[in-house]
Amino acid sequence: MTTPAQGGNAAASTSSRRAVVIYSGGMDSYTVLHRALRAEDEVYALSFNYGQRHSCELDVAERVCKQLGVSHKIVDISAIHSLIDNSSLTDATQAMPQGDYDDSNMASTVVPNRNMILLSLAIGYAVNIGAERCYYGAHGGDHAIYPDCRPEFVARMNSVAAIANYQPIELLAPYLHASKEDILGDGLKMGLDYTNSWTCYEGGEKACGQCGSCRERLAAFAARQMRDPLPYVEGVR
Repeated sequence: MTTPAQGGNAAASTSSRRAVVIYSGGMDSYTVLHRALRAEDEVYALSFNYGQRHSCELDVAERVCKQLGVSHKIVDISAIHSLIDNSSLTDATQAMPQGDYDDSNMASTVVPNRNMILLSLAIGYAVNIGAERCYYGAHGGDHAIYPDCRPEFVARMNSVAAIANYQPIELLAPYLHASKEDILGDGLKMGLDYTNSWTCYEGGEKACGQCGSCRERLAAFAARQMRDPLPYVEGVR
């Protein structure tokens, strides 16, 4: 991680710390949200409808933020489909890949430049409300598949966020080098209830248990000898 951007004055240092959290409603961002709540005075959660098939995650995000009393915005950017629409996450005519989460199997789930788009909007929002930091949930398991979750991307985006506006914004990815199991472990230490998250890419009433995202989540719980509290379709565990 790069060091925080320097700047401001003595008066600013005594003001409340504000941060924006890109909050999808998924397991990783749910944990990041709580990390931010413990580190910041004010947290502003920001969710995006980019046309994802599993848009039910946004309902989860809205419910959690209401329970926590966290400021929350859901922004509709589904118009980007006219530019980037060749992903199984957004195109319901494509079959969702099943099996373990690896680069050969999950390549069709890549939405080109998604995180750069979301981060650009979140950074702009941070500047607008006077926040100093922006959190998102990139983690170590994403590196091989999603280029905008790699440490190199985070470092360079952090550099850009420091100069793109007159107010520098620090980009934080607290689980950048962590596994899904590590994230779960940290969340459990914070006492988090993971029924308040959604992971399945299919977006049905119950998690499918077969897509790479479900399998990675299930493996994390299994590694800790725990049962995932989410409901799954019959026969999956």
